[in-house]
Amino acid sequence: MTNRSVIIDTDPGLDDAIAVLFAFGSERFNVLGLTTVAGNIGIERTTANAASLATLMGRGDVAIARGANAPLVRNAIDEVAIHGNDGLGGVTLASGQNPVTAPAHLWMAEQLRAAPAGSIDILALGPLTNLALLIQHDPEAARRIGRVIAMGGAIVEKGNVGPRSEFNFAVDPEAAEMVFGFGFDLTLIPLDVTRKVRADEGYVASFNGTPHGDVAAKLLEAYFLDGRQSRPLHDPCVMLYALEPEIFGIEELTIALDLTDDPGALVVSNAGVPLKVAMTVDVQKTLDLLHSGFVS
Repeated sequence: MTNRSVIIDTDPGLDDAIAVLFAFGSERFNVLGLTTVAGNIGIERTTANAASLATLMGRGDVAIARGANAPLVRNAIDEVAIHGNDGLGGVTLASGQNPVTAPAHLWMAEQLRAAPAGSIDILALGPLTNLALLIQHDPEAARRIGRVIAMGGAIVEKGNVGPRSEFNFAVDPEAAEMVFGFGFDLTLIPLDVTRKVRADEGYVASFNGTPHGDVAAKLLEAYFLDGRQSRPLHDPCVMLYALEPEIFGIEELTIALDLTDDPGALVVSNAGVPLKVAMTVDVQKTLDLLHSGFVS
């Protein structure tokens, strides 16, 4: 079977880095490019990290396209406290290639117009600003996207920024609202499942043995510097769903976004739009699948 073509929209970030390395290492994706967004840390660093990850995997053919350096209308939020000043918890990677000259949303549009409609999926690991800009500037190109799989939000789980809001949507709720309402084949992977998929020290140790597995182990080890015994693997769940959606239990929920009291919070409401939302997950199968992308 031909590998599905994807563009990974990302803000690396520790768990983003694990997701990107898995996508390359599994050899089950045709990765066309990494588009970057200022989410976990500023755009210069997220772009440099994305380029370094591609270089580590020997993928100099993969385009790196620098995207939005700020949300559509709000001030940025960063996660330096979790991901470190370099975004990778102090794990040093070799420098990668320079980004392409076109901004990420315009580069996306070029790829979408050059490929058959519906043949390119977007795997969104950060705030949805680049997709919102694509909708604003070239809605016809945006309509050529196959699937959008986005990590973000919380339904029953509490938030990690506000009482109910999750980081990716809290950073740019206006962008998320635009993406939700556009009519994409969109699946959300919220905290309700990602918090169940956790790495502990024993799991991390099992990654050693391949060059990118060794790096993944170091990245995961950086997650434990605060003394916690396990950490959720948020962004890798997007890749795992893209490959084996049957591992996840999907519900169709009518979702609206809070833009005022707890910006970015998801509200199940008749005033919202119907979206597919992952609400359950087979934890062992997700961990096994993720592991398979890092071992020889």
